[in-house]
Amino acid sequence: MTTRKNNMHFGIDPRTREIVIGSFRLKLPESRWLRTTIGVLLVCGGILGFLPILGFWMVPLGLLVLSHDSHVVRRLRRRFSVWWATRKARRDAR
Repeated sequence: MTTRKNNMHFGIDPRTREIVIGSFRLKLPESRWLRTTIGVLLVCGGILGFLPILGFWMVPLGLLVLSHDSHVVRRLRRRFSVWWATRKARRDAR
């Protein structure tokens, strides 16, 4: 039996339906409507990030949750990931 190292550091693990951010993992609910509601609330709360307790960190997390069910948000997240990786590779090549 071989163990496969998981290289995913950011995103949604499709096998376990968990949000993965570094070594932190958070299980998503099974209900599509609940996931959508959580994602929308996180984005709305992130827009009010200038208030105490709420933060701008909630916007990317909400978009990540929404990308699990919405093909539009998923496409934008993938484009951003490719752009970020290309930018990082170009910077490391210097």
